Amino acid sequence: MATANAAHPDVTLVLDRNGVIREATLGGAAAGEGVDAWIGRPWAETVADAGGEKVRHLLEDAREARAPVLRQLTQRFPSGRELLMEYTTVGLGEHGGLIAIGKSLQAVAELQSRLIAAQQAMERDYWKLRHAETRYRLLFNASHEAVLLLRVADLRVIEANPAALRALGRTGASADDLAGRPFLPEVAAEDRERVEATLLRAREQGRAPGLVVHLGPDRHAWLLRASFMNAEGGPVYLLQLSAAAMAPAVREAPETPSVEALVDRSPDAFAVLDREGVIRRANRAFLDLVQVGAEAMVLGERLGRWLGRPGADLTVLLANLARHGVVRLFATTIQGELGGETSVEISATGDAEVDPRYFGVTIRDVGRRLAPVAPGADRLGAVLGSLTDQIGKTTLPALVKETVGVVERHYVEAALALTGGNRTAAAELLGLSRQSLYAKLDRYGLARDAEAPATGAG
Repeated sequence: MATANAAHPDVTLVLDRNGVIREATLGGAAAGEGVDAWIGRPWAETVADAGGEKVRHLLEDAREARAPVLRQLTQRFPSGRELLMEYTTVGLGEHGGLIAIGKSLQAVAELQSRLIAAQQAMERDYWKLRHAETRYRLLFNASHEAVLLLRVADLRVIEANPAALRALGRTGASADDLAGRPFLPEVAAEDRERVEATLLRAREQGRAPGLVVHLGPDRHAWLLRASFMNAEGGPVYLLQLSAAAMAPAVREAPETPSVEALVDRSPDAFAVLDREGVIRRANRAFLDLVQVGAEAMVLGERLGRWLGRPGADLTVLLANLARHGVVRLFATTIQGELGGETSVEISATGDAEVDPRYFGVTIRDVGRRLAPVAPGADRLGAVLGSLTDQIGKTTLPALVKETVGVVERHYVEAALALTGGNRTAAAELLGLSRQSLYAKLDRYGLARDAEAPATGAG
């Protein structure tokens, strides 16, 4: 390493036996610095305070002809610049002076800074992941709706929340007792074939309509909804169970499309909120809009988490719902989990005209709308396009003047069309005086066309 230092030094100092600088040569990272002020000064005075002791050791090593040792210290230049340097010293004979050779460690310091920054970023990401996992675990365990995760390969239980244990009649058991057990034996024999068909449909389409099944030793009726997800450990089914008494009878007739199935397939995002703005149900389009993979990740969260102004927008939305019972075309933005931002319009209504408990919210992505085509735009474009053919046949000032005339005439005609020929209103629309508008009408031969409808109005 000392050889490398000597091959391409950034600072070379010629010192006397007492460490006073007699000559200085710079290169590399230190090139361009003025060091005349160093001449005649002790080397120890040109380094940072913590480096004085290291300079003393370097001088002693050189004077006593010890094996060269590399020491790091901060070199201060007369300009005020400071560089982390690695120095070694050698003696020039018993009665000669000393030479100090220094190599800049700036590149190494920058790499170390980047490494520290990367480590800190990884630590922040780790704690964000831990925080998200903790929130998921709290939501999973606190949910009043029974939720199970099944391994797709063998339909064995991976996880089950306390509500799912109660649904399966295992009130005294823990989630660990159920983990790894097959799920189908928990289903009544007459329902197993339909459950398998529902899971197959969920695997093919991402989710399946609700199905009433009988679970546990008491064979109570439950509404089962299944979704398919790709997890880190492999594909899984997410099963949600709710009491069948809460489900409409139409769910028991798979051949009849349910309203919920149609809402799930709607291209517009839809969610059901309670009075506090907490999400109780969400369709696939809503999950896509907020950029999450499963409905379980949004259940129990407030809608304001994803709104452009998290506190203000949800407060205004709920206040208007409470006051009027309905909200139409409320404009805001949705901030997705992956950083996407979407301009949306929200319409909502309650489940009852008086004192509603839940609100149905439709969120429409306004960015999907086609831009309106202005009347006459094609005709104006065609006229302007024809002027391009005049290039080379007339001068640029003449082309510009003719173009201005075409555009001016177009907007005058458009203003008259919008105002029904009312010249006073057209002048106001164009920001002109009536006299200026009359002059333009005469110039473009439009006065006669505008005269009949404008006589009584302007």
